[in-house]
Amino acid sequence: MATKTNFETSMKRLEEIVRKLEEEQVPLEESMRLYEEGMKLGRRCRRMLDEADERIRKLAELKDGECDDDE
Repeated sequence: MATKTNFETSMKRLEEIVRKLEEEQVPLEESMRLYEEGMKLGRRCRRMLDEADERIRKLAELKDGECDDDE
């Protein structure tokens, strides 16, 4: 996947891959390709969640710092 995708799109595709691997009889080569794509998507989603978490922590620290000055 050469283009940059957002979290929701990546999760939707990951769910499709999981469903296909669990519910359908997929040939070995196709299974391997889907598994590899799923692993990449999983890492991408984890990275996006980690980045969002870091942004939230920074915002919370900033907000806490602002509150300390007001008191």
